[in-house]
Amino acid sequence: MHRKAIAHLRRADPVLASIIDRVGPCRFQLRTEGTHFDAVVRSIIYQQLSGSAASTIHSRVLTLFGGSPHPAQLATVDDTALRSVGVSRQKIAYLKDLAARVLADEVPIERLHELEDAAVIDALTRVKGVGTWTAHMFLMFRLGRADVLPTGDLGIRKAMQRAYRMRRPPDERRMQRVAACWSPYTSVACWYLWRSLEQSAAAAPPKRQGNATPTTRSSRTRARNGRRPRRTR
Repeated sequence: MHRKAIAHLRRADPVLASIIDRVGPCRFQLRTEGTHFDAVVRSIIYQQLSGSAASTIHSRVLTLFGGSPHPAQLATVDDTALRSVGVSRQKIAYLKDLAARVLADEVPIERLHELEDAAVIDALTRVKGVGTWTAHMFLMFRLGRADVLPTGDLGIRKAMQRAYRMRRPPDERRMQRVAACWSPYTSVACWYLWRSLEQSAAAAPPKRQGNATPTTRSSRTRARNGRRPRRTR
């Protein structure tokens, strides 16, 4: 997929072509370990946490259940057990809602790969705490769907703003206009946009120390003349 995708994106979008040149080979990889249910559980646990903190809590959850929990186990486990391994009350509610809907077959979790993109989004967003962004990430990195534009992703919006020199982050409609020429390889284009942000952050100069006082031109002049510069307030 990557070779065809990159060739198409280079032809279709000169701006993206320059990003591809800077970033280099595409290393877009799927998260194929475990079941679809495991993947959504992991996504809920990771919400709004740093990678290291989320990884620690997720590992503790797996230890609690002796491996990846089944829907029936998650539905019936005592809340205090999940709280003891660091899962917040809100996320406990989300996890139990996921388990209950899977058990009731309201969310055909292990058949999601058989559905069209829109149907996957509809199924996943029935679960409390699972929004469109999580569904988009599931489509891209779990199911490997090639033509996904996560319009709610702040990183993609920021990367588009920089790459296409927009005054402000684009709204959904403008994102769709920019990305129209990327189809049917929008997911790969988004991967490159994310990597472009990482490169920009790595290339940024280090921030000035918070306690350091900038030296003004006048203070440098007084210092050369042998006079002690005034203390700035």
